[in-house]
Order: sequence, then C-alpha cells, then structure tokens
Amino acid sequence: MNKEYKNPLVLQRADPWCYKHSDGYYYFTASVPAYDRIELRRAKTLNGLADGEVKTIWTKHESGPMSYNIWAPEIHFICGKWYIYFAAARADEHFAHRCYVLECEDEDPMTGKWIEKGQVDTGWEDFSLDMTSFIHKNEQYVVWAQRDRAIPGNSNLYIAKAKNPWTLETKAVMISIPEYDWEKVKFFVNEGPAVLCRNGKIFVTYSASATDHNYCIGLLWIDENADLLDANNWHKSEKPVFKTCEENGQYGPGHSSFTTDEDKDILVYHCRSYKEIEGDPLYDPNRHTRAIAFGYDEEGFPMFGKPPKDNN
Repeated sequence: MNKEYKNPLVLQRADPWCYKHSDGYYYFTASVPAYDRIELRRAKTLNGLADGEVKTIWTKHESGPMSYNIWAPEIHFICGKWYIYFAAARADEHFAHRCYVLECEDEDPMTGKWIEKGQVDTGWEDFSLDMTSFIHKNEQYVVWAQRDRAIPGNSNLYIAKAKNPWTLETKAVMISIPEYDWEKVKFFVNEGPAVLCRNGKIFVTYSASATDHNYCIGLLWIDENADLLDANNWHKSEKPVFKTCEENGQYGPGHSSFTTDEDKDILVYHCRSYKEIEGDPLYDPNRHTRAIAFGYDEEGFPMFGKPPKDNN
C-alpha cells in the first residue's frame, strides 16, 4: 500500500505540513534547513511535491521578533482565507519562540499577498511553538506546545477555542504533559500536534523526546461529543504509535500531519535514514519528508504501522 509513495517524498524538509485543497492541489510547507524563511509548494499528487511549484512567501526579519529559527509552518484554509501558523525566535535570543500567523485573502496562496497578523497571545509569555488549527462543530480550535515554568520540562500540549485565527477566545487548557519514559529521553517534550477527526473521535498525534532517533509519535483522543476544553475528557496512549524502525533503516519519525489521497488517509512525517548524528540533531538537515497510508482498527483507532523503507 505504501510502495506508491516515493520515500523520501521531499528531501531536507522537516516538520512537514501537507493540505489537499478543493482545487485538487496538495499545498506543502515545512521547516527549511536554514530556518530563515517560509516556503510554499504545490503539486497535483503527493509524489509530485518534490518537483512541484515552489515559492518563498515570507522571509525572516533582520532583528527583533521573527528574526531567527523559523520553525514548522502550517498552511490552513479557514473561512475562505489562507493562514500560515509558524514559530519564530529572535536573533538575540535563539530559542525564545512564539507562535505567529500570516494571512492571505487571495484565491491563490502561491501568488497572493501574505500579511503578518502578529503573535498569538496564548495567555503567558514563554517558549511556544507548533500551533495547529481545526474546526469542530463550526468552532475553531487551536492546539500548540508551550512551556510552563511551574512544570518541569520543555513543552506541554494545550488547546483553546479561537475567536479568529490569530486570537484566542478561551484560556489555554493543558491536555498532555511528558509523563512516560519515551516522552522524556534527553528532553521532556510534547510538541508538533496534528488533528484527525474520524470515527466519532478527535485524535491528536504529537511528537516526544529529543529530535534524534528517540523522537517518536504519541496519540491523544477524545469523543467528538465531549467538551474539548475539559482536560479530563482527553485520553492518552501509554506507548508511542509510530517510532524508529531499525529493520527498515528509519530513525526518529515525528512531527506529522494528515492528508488524503483518493479514499486513503495519509500520514506525512519526517524521518532520518541513519542513527548516528554529528553535533546537535536540530541542525542536521536530513530529516526528510515521507508519507504512509494507514487504516483503522475495529475500535476506529488509526494504525500507522512501521515507517517503510526508503524506495526513492
């Protein structure tokens, strides 16, 4: 089932986000190795993304906010407009990340004008990143990762209802904290959430631990009719649902997104093809974008299997 996708799908693109629009195009964005810009590409097929149309739609500032480490952009189409969520730090404070939003009112996001809507105020000033958006019962919600200095660790996952794509309507509710050993290797991390609404449930995949071969994907879920802003309604897998597969030569799969291909659901993620890394893995450029089709078990839960071998 996975042989039809070229893996790697797009070289040296970490934190991939892939969205299939009503115009039949796949719109793709991800962290570029230089962490200095936001690049948007599109193609009619997933396999076509590698050689698809590419455009830089935003470049980092010279100084101040949004001037360093531009990470994990996501493109969303909300109420007839295009939005990109991304994280950025400062040239004078490399890991002081905050969540920001760009907006495009034009029909074509590749040629349209993108404007800065500014920082999303999450309720407190601290390291925050990886904001994602979804619509549920005609209401917009956002999920993101953020540090709370009263809690040991690097980042937890939060949810809130949004008034508009760049403004929260409700206070942040924490729905996951690194608690299992596999979430706390080298760093206490929950990050990179992605939302999938299927089979009467809302699923949230997220990534955990350091960005080397220990990086892996966990799963949260909630009944679609439950109160999404009540942390007690959320459930969490005790084990990762997608992780390193030595036999297939795949290391540190993570930071996923979801798209579709005909009648199949597709997990788009990044992964390395080697285990040993020189220096800080964050600056190793070879986290390539990959894709895998997946199904569901009898209870309606996604079954991602193992990261497939490279075939490209």
